[in-house]
Amino acid sequence: MFALLAVAVLVLVVVLAVLIPILTHRSAGGSGQEVPDAFVSQASAAGEDGRTRTLSVETPDGDPAELDALQPGETLVVRGEGFDASIGIYVAFCAIPVEADERPGPCLGGIPEGAEEGRAGDDGPLPSAWITDAWAWRAFATQGYDDPETGAFAVRLAVPEPRGDGLDCTVTRCAIATRADHTATGDRVQDMLLPVAFADD
Repeated sequence: MFALLAVAVLVLVVVLAVLIPILTHRSAGGSGQEVPDAFVSQASAAGEDGRTRTLSVETPDGDPAELDALQPGETLVVRGEGFDASIGIYVAFCAIPVEADERPGPCLGGIPEGAEEGRAGDDGPLPSAWITDAWAWRAFATQGYDDPETGAFAVRLAVPEPRGDGLDCTVTRCAIATRADHTATGDRVQDMLLPVAFADD
């Protein structure tokens, strides 16, 4: 009887640890970014939370990536600095929202493959990534922040096909985007976007 009670208490503690941060999260405002009109490999913005975020994209060799004619299957290295490590983020190829207070999306790639089994990213670059340091979710994420103090991360993304998951990036303007994960869906402070285009079929 005591063992069952202990298990029930443990489950309740875990559930509360997962739900309380989601239910009590307050938006920190916007990221302050004006989405570039051109195809650039790096952008910075001063957010309403006082942090300056930088998002950049490189080739695996470390050269600035050309984002105007992406080829499905190629690998890109996405780096970020200045992000708030207390807020997990998704990194993906997403539709650019019409208004700055709208969440980027929909996105290509869906949930990172293997995330539901706790092995996201084990088989190489994915079209989307989930970065979090939250202990309740860490086992299911692609990875944590490389340096939580500076909010730095680096993730390898595989360029997906331009069409899928209700999005056609040959018609809709898309970007490599960061956005707050499901624990803070209404918070726009982590939103950073670098516009992309795909090579002609």
